Amino acid sequence: MSQISGAHAIVKCLLEENVNTIFGYPGGAVIDLYDELMESPELTHVLVRHEQAAVHAADGYARVTGEVGVALLTSGPGATNGVTGIATAYMDSIPIVILTGQVPTPLIGNDAFQEVDIVGITRPCTKHNYLVSSKEELVDVLREAFHIAKTGRPGPVLVDLPKDIINATLDFEPRKPIHMQSYQPHYEPHMGQVDKACRLIMEARKPVLYVGGGVILSNGASELTELATKLNIPVTMTLMGLGAFPGHHELSMGMLGMHGTYTANMAVAESDLLISVGARFDDRVTGKLETFATKAKIIHIDIDPTSISKNVKVDVPIVADCKKALTAMNTWFNNQQDISVQEEKAKHQEWFDQICDWQELHPLGYQEDGEQIKPQYVVEMLDKLTHGEAIVATEVGQHQMWAAQFYRFSEPRRFLTSGGLGTMGYGFPAAIGAKLARPDKVCIDIAGDGSIQMNIQELATARQYNTPVKIAILNNQFLGMVRQWQELFYDKRYASTIMDIAPDFVELARAYGAVGLRATKKSEVEDVIKEALAVDNTVLMDFKISREEGVFPMVPAGKSTTEMLLV
Repeated sequence: MSQISGAHAIVKCLLEENVNTIFGYPGGAVIDLYDELMESPELTHVLVRHEQAAVHAADGYARVTGEVGVALLTSGPGATNGVTGIATAYMDSIPIVILTGQVPTPLIGNDAFQEVDIVGITRPCTKHNYLVSSKEELVDVLREAFHIAKTGRPGPVLVDLPKDIINATLDFEPRKPIHMQSYQPHYEPHMGQVDKACRLIMEARKPVLYVGGGVILSNGASELTELATKLNIPVTMTLMGLGAFPGHHELSMGMLGMHGTYTANMAVAESDLLISVGARFDDRVTGKLETFATKAKIIHIDIDPTSISKNVKVDVPIVADCKKALTAMNTWFNNQQDISVQEEKAKHQEWFDQICDWQELHPLGYQEDGEQIKPQYVVEMLDKLTHGEAIVATEVGQHQMWAAQFYRFSEPRRFLTSGGLGTMGYGFPAAIGAKLARPDKVCIDIAGDGSIQMNIQELATARQYNTPVKIAILNNQFLGMVRQWQELFYDKRYASTIMDIAPDFVELARAYGAVGLRATKKSEVEDVIKEALAVDNTVLMDFKISREEGVFPMVPAGKSTTEMLLV
């Protein structure tokens, strides 16, 4: 054992976890840790321009890699500025560790300068959090934090670090297996439940696979595709599940729910068996609960037992890792000697034909209007010119839904969006984190003119670290999603949603040393995107879109998912 400083121990713990990139912003409480980072060339520290962006960037890094993202914030306002990012990661089950500075232990509770009870503040929006109370527990706490963040249902874990513990001298003990009596996630499916589920699938004539982010988090996309294609079962995805099943596949019905496809919502309503994998039946999916999937028996696979039957009563619960459960189901079907896969597929052919009829009746689309730029067209062109292979982040609003509807994600970990919390300002820093994690990929932030201004200062971060993220602003000079609700339900009383005063985004990009481009008519869109993709720099594209374009289909709040507004 060697005697080292607390700061050095923190760095050694990060390296133990194979962390190579952290996102942060310095301050007095963590100045000694920052000083130690200068002695660790293996760690790249990315200096953001706002602490919220540090957490979002760590979140984006985690989503595309599947590894734990790390953010480092100072005490007081530094820590509280990160809370929105922490809550975003918590709602979407993203594994990140947030290290926050704290005033020295003797001053805690004395209203010291830049003191805040960040453990108390973040208790509702972290998977777990710690205030390190002694130097002896520092290393064990850090190791536990990473273990908790990445195991079971992933999530953010915060470690609050008093300044005196960062500066203390301590023993750095060798790593040992982590065993926590009160925390033992259950990964393996109960085979009796798997058998019940598979027999229900055999009996079903109108099955639907309803897939959420849990499939992506468990790396179970290939197992899902095997099950769906083996038995000819149509697939619908939540916002967080997009990419878990290829968007261009004939069995894909796209997204379901409030802004889901007509086909997906009708299929769920008429299904006789709903197979939910890694989804949590949130209100944006179910609409009016009393009328959701009333004709279906329900199988629910989720690693979090508290999510099962929380919102919708299920018939066959399977508490397990999604990948392991899907593997077990595929094995079950492969081992049944008396089952003909072709016969099973044939049972669903009539159902598949009905799915095709719905798709032909009400496909996703929009009405062209001369040279006006339709936002859906911009997303379609982004999809076409990147061959559907880009990593796409979004802010929150209409543009987020258009991205979900019209960019066809063929692989998991390609779509980064704030699903549960709905955080404006998420997309750009998340895209920076994603690009630093995957420099080989085109990374695009699809934004609105309102959302982009929440964290637009991160243009400086992108430029400083040579991170050529492409930003596509769908600019309608409105807070578009709220405006749409005001149009439909408040007699077009546009209260505080008009954004006539806005920066010249092209000139703003240039002020940061980035590239600014603009399209004001449809014929300019393709050339602008091509130029942006060809430039080795951060690019901000300002698309002046049709101002009052709406997102459809739309299920009004409190209505059944079959009561869709289609235009």
